[in-house]
Amino acid sequence: MQIKVVNSASAVSEAVVYLFRQNDDLVAQIASISNDPLLQKDFKADFKQVVTLYQNAQRVFLVGLGKAPKEVDFVKTLRSFFHKHKKLLPNHVTLSLTVGMIESDWLQAIANGITLGDYDIDLYKTDKIQEPNFFERGGTVEIVVAAEDPTAAQKAVSVGVTTGQTQIAIMDLMNAPANKKFPQTLANFAQKSAQRHGYTVKVFDEKMCEDIGLQALLAVAKGSEHPPRFIVLEYIHPAATQKIGLVGKGVTFDTGGISIKPSTNMHLMKSDMGGAAAVLGTVDLVAQLQLPVHLIGIVPTTENSVDGLATKPGDVIGSYSGKTIEVIDTDAEGRIILADGLSYLVRNYAPDTIVDLATLTGSCVATLGYAAAGMFTQNDALAQSLYESGQQTGEKLWRLPLWDDYKDELKSDVADVKNYHGKPIAGAIVAAKFLEVFTENHPAWVHLDIAGTAFADSEFASMKSATAYGVRLLTHWLEGRG
Repeated sequence: MQIKVVNSASAVSEAVVYLFRQNDDLVAQIASISNDPLLQKDFKADFKQVVTLYQNAQRVFLVGLGKAPKEVDFVKTLRSFFHKHKKLLPNHVTLSLTVGMIESDWLQAIANGITLGDYDIDLYKTDKIQEPNFFERGGTVEIVVAAEDPTAAQKAVSVGVTTGQTQIAIMDLMNAPANKKFPQTLANFAQKSAQRHGYTVKVFDEKMCEDIGLQALLAVAKGSEHPPRFIVLEYIHPAATQKIGLVGKGVTFDTGGISIKPSTNMHLMKSDMGGAAAVLGTVDLVAQLQLPVHLIGIVPTTENSVDGLATKPGDVIGSYSGKTIEVIDTDAEGRIILADGLSYLVRNYAPDTIVDLATLTGSCVATLGYAAAGMFTQNDALAQSLYESGQQTGEKLWRLPLWDDYKDELKSDVADVKNYHGKPIAGAIVAAKFLEVFTENHPAWVHLDIAGTAFADSEFASMKSATAYGVRLLTHWLEGRG
């Protein structure tokens, strides 16, 4: 699939797509395409509204964006349209921004949405329809803009396409079931990405984890036949002035361990590596876009399974930091492996800023639902910058308290700290307070609980599926860190 930006259509297309916002000029804009009064009455340019006309051997699609569309609305609208119509669309599609007066500022989001329209979740189906669709045929979208410089506009399109391709790779990784995805799978993804895009990756196997003292990660891994991996990614731009560290929870499947989860939704726990996916995808994309930052990605990855060797509730384990942890609940394993990831990052790289991401708590989902991820930090400026990036990209964040009022919930009689307070209150906050212990009082650390946003319902699948949440959020935020 190709996306080209032009000032006028270069060929007669069998399909023309027009984008419209709801505004006072809508009727006049529609009239330039058709004077049918019924069309002018029925088409209101509602969000994702599509009306199809047939004119001069062409399909003409009028697509609504709503009243005041934001970046995410362009992405969602174009993804929905191209996903639903890809079997119908011809090899050449004209997308006109001129009639609806859509500014070229939205080209990156438009290209991102078009690219995502190619994604299907049917990874392992054997009865796929053989007739190739628009994307499989290598179709072309020709975007017609006003008197803009097509060369400059093409750069924005390229970023949108590259972003979409990375998001698709991350969604494939997250949607893969546990028998197709192990800790080594995440390591393989990182190594292949590094080879393609010119950054470095170190993968610590089980023996290496033992040698350097990643005791918390190893404790969670004890119940699985698939050994853990500790993945360190590093991208350095020569013009970088900021060193940023990302840490992502990489539990490739979470049974809950001995504190086993109910069976009802356990199949969804293949998604418990959403934080790792966000880190892998962000480093991959930042390297492709050559953003001027020094970026370190840390991914502690394991399964949380059950056998006779599995860590038990009440066990006391060590950690990379040297602190001991009383394991009250083995289903609070994500924070345990993040503890090693955070400590390793701080001690070995001394980053200016740290962001960790994890599908960590049901408590955060109960608090914020599926519209936003929880954000925890003591740093007001860091919180504001990430909040603004979330508003821009549509991958929203909402700040929750990290007060010391909750610190006593971590007290253990037998260890330095316990991993779970065992109460049906403030679960996401107490989890964040646990992680804070392992940041060594870093002044610019933020924890993002993405449990409600990384794997969600959508129009593109009949079950919950991956969203690639965090990739666009972090990349946009990193653009301002150079």
